[in-house]
Amino acid sequence: MPYLYRAPGPQAHPVPKDARTTHSSGQNFEQLRQECLQRGTLFEDADFPASNSSLFYSERPQVPFVWKRPGFWQHSEWLDVVIDDRLPTFRDRLVFLHSADHNEFWSALLEKAYAKLNGSYEALKGGSAIEAMEDFTGGVAETFQMKEAPENFYEILEKALKRGSLLGCFIDTGSAAESEARTPFGLIKGHAYSVTGIDQVNFRGQRIELIRVRNPWGQVEWNGSWSDSSPEWRSVGPAEQKRLCHTALDDGEFWMAFKDFKAHFDKVEICNLTPDALEEDAVHKWEVTVHQGSWVRGSTAGGCRNFLDTFWTNPQIKLSLTEKDEGQEECSFLVALMQKDRRKLKRFGANVLTIGYAIYECPDKDEHLNKDFFRYHASRARSKTFINLREVSDRFKLPPGEYILIPSTFEPHQEADFCLRIFSEKKAITRDMDGNVDIDLPEPPKPTPPDQETEEELRFRALFEQVAGEDMEVTAEELEYVLNAVLRKKKDIKFKKLSLISCKNIISLMDTSGNGKLEFDEFKVFWDKLKQWINLFLRFDADKSGTMSTYELRTALKAAGFQLSSHLLQLIVLRYADEELQMDFDDFLNCLVRLENASRVFQALSTKNKEFIHLTINEFIHLTMNI
Repeated sequence: MPYLYRAPGPQAHPVPKDARTTHSSGQNFEQLRQECLQRGTLFEDADFPASNSSLFYSERPQVPFVWKRPGFWQHSEWLDVVIDDRLPTFRDRLVFLHSADHNEFWSALLEKAYAKLNGSYEALKGGSAIEAMEDFTGGVAETFQMKEAPENFYEILEKALKRGSLLGCFIDTGSAAESEARTPFGLIKGHAYSVTGIDQVNFRGQRIELIRVRNPWGQVEWNGSWSDSSPEWRSVGPAEQKRLCHTALDDGEFWMAFKDFKAHFDKVEICNLTPDALEEDAVHKWEVTVHQGSWVRGSTAGGCRNFLDTFWTNPQIKLSLTEKDEGQEECSFLVALMQKDRRKLKRFGANVLTIGYAIYECPDKDEHLNKDFFRYHASRARSKTFINLREVSDRFKLPPGEYILIPSTFEPHQEADFCLRIFSEKKAITRDMDGNVDIDLPEPPKPTPPDQETEEELRFRALFEQVAGEDMEVTAEELEYVLNAVLRKKKDIKFKKLSLISCKNIISLMDTSGNGKLEFDEFKVFWDKLKQWINLFLRFDADKSGTMSTYELRTALKAAGFQLSSHLLQLIVLRYADEELQMDFDDFLNCLVRLENASRVFQALSTKNKEFIHLTINEFIHLTMNI
């Protein structure tokens, strides 16, 4: 699964004018339009061709579709999506979304752009209406379960509609067989309805709360109290009916009593165009920060707190709340965690993952928190639940201070890209705790004079003379023989053998003369280093199997002097780990040698060439580890 590399840290909240071009040509809408005008041709989109592959990814069409011409925000960034105007039809009728007026095509064109963004029309099937609401507006989603709705739920919905929020509602299904089953009252289970109005009406001396709902089919309506032709409307005057836009047409839109709405629908989804709490009257100016990240098997896909051994490896984001709300003792903020591209990846078997997050008080440390911290500290706040929705969002109030926010999947080892948005009434400072790279390597010790060599070094000298000959220098092949001969006698470490590539990397690191060989004094310095790395490996080989878990790699590398970003860790895991997310000693050694070599080369180049300093150590290691 591909992951886009992004610079670490928070990003500015995007606006539509900053839309990122998504067309493969690199041209935006205006540029493509101008090109077609100059050529005198109609636009044909090679990225989303008028063919079966753009309709379905798992099946062939049941009927032959004909593509005819009539005559966006996603994942916290605005996208410029360019399409041509060819639409799939059958017997001269649009196959998918269409308007009642057969000469109106804007909705079908909008649907095509959305299908292109997600890979196919089939990818739009199922899921939650709130996804589309967010994608078309860049808004913030909130979900209310009707059984748990607050007492002032009517006022909340009224305020949402007045603020221009988009509202959807639906009835849960117990099984796939119930999907789109019709109830005795004319409602469709598992169907995405929209809420288009809310009002009150005088009825026999009482004020009755009403809500207006629309079936997107444009037909099939509620047939209970206050439905289009119900007797209740006979007690309402013509002027009041006109004010409420009441008609007795089978157009899919209908009024119903709010008490019936709560009784028959199970869930309401609201997409707010601002994060203002619907329980409050005041409208605020919100500060927004955005973090883009990834959960990757073996390095940052740690799962929830139930999995203590890996939970701490998840991405960690530091949140500094510095200012209290006006007249309050706490700071208000909203956290929205979204998993990305799950519809687009459906064709490859990807499903929506179960996600959530936890918030911890930050200790007086400026580093990625380790396993022991989470063993002894409980979370201060967390998402209401871990759930298999594209986005999970909740509101919080916490005292000013510093916190660590940890987004995760419920199960470990599950991969996805994610977008984390944090909205706060007052300015909040956020920082990715996994983006820093710091190298702290000790100076290599000077080799001991021959007359002061230890018994171990004397044995090495004898073996070295036997293999190297009079010049006392070994090639990579000879070094492979020497190291494997010595390490096989060590009883405390299990390994198959050191590879030739590891020995070549060792010579590249230790060869000061540049002749591609290793002198005995250079070998002695490396042997001291190797003993430290062996002890480090044994520390993290918990079951003495001769391998270590890649989830322990961050701690092991830090102990060796390398604090790496999550992206570099992901790169190392992809290069060196096996399918079981384990590393043997040869891979661990090869990794350390290459890291030390890269850091020494970077230090030498940046010292000699001031122009080179614009390249960061993170970028340089990323470059060299890819070679």
